[in-house]
Amino acid sequence: MKPTQNPPSEPGADTEHRGKMQSLQTGMRARIAAATTKRDLIIVHTGDGKGKSTAAFGMLARNIGHARKCVVIQFVKAGDTAIRRALSGQWLDWHCVGEGFTWDTQDRAKDTASARAGWALALDALSDPSVQFLLLDELNIVLQCGYLPEDEVIAGLRTRAPGKHVVITGRGAPPKLIACADLVTEMREIKHPFTQGVQAQSGVEF
Repeated sequence: MKPTQNPPSEPGADTEHRGKMQSLQTGMRARIAAATTKRDLIIVHTGDGKGKSTAAFGMLARNIGHARKCVVIQFVKAGDTAIRRALSGQWLDWHCVGEGFTWDTQDRAKDTASARAGWALALDALSDPSVQFLLLDELNIVLQCGYLPEDEVIAGLRTRAPGKHVVITGRGAPPKLIACADLVTEMREIKHPFTQGVQAQSGVEF
């Protein structure tokens, strides 16, 4: 089968395209030139769609590649994971403090204790100047369920040692955290196989 050839451009189309791209280039270069500062960021991934933790793990891999000290604290989630095995190494400390889905644990006191233990680890990482990247996975769920006070968490984030990016994931990020953050991305579900009865699969969900 022969590859399909693109139809010839209409007269003037190439010139019009070049003009649009030159205009875009000028605008983008001006924006890049205007961005003259660098600072540590609080980044929040929230929303009902898939990909919040996955995107955060991508940034984690990038920081490990830059030989930066990284810490992961997983709230709610329990057990060993493929991503943890793949990213293990000298630049990474990983703590899993969850007991599993809250609808399975059905034990608020135990879930609160687990969250409190995880937050103690988070405070250590936040105050440690050697840690340059901190991922607080599913912390939004902890806040949504009221296992930790929002104000306490936000105060801890704001008093972190310099030179540290913090990424927080999970559905239902509270408004106070969103206001505190520098970068917020909402994952919106458009279509998901689970609604069609398809099971979670290795390499996709875990």
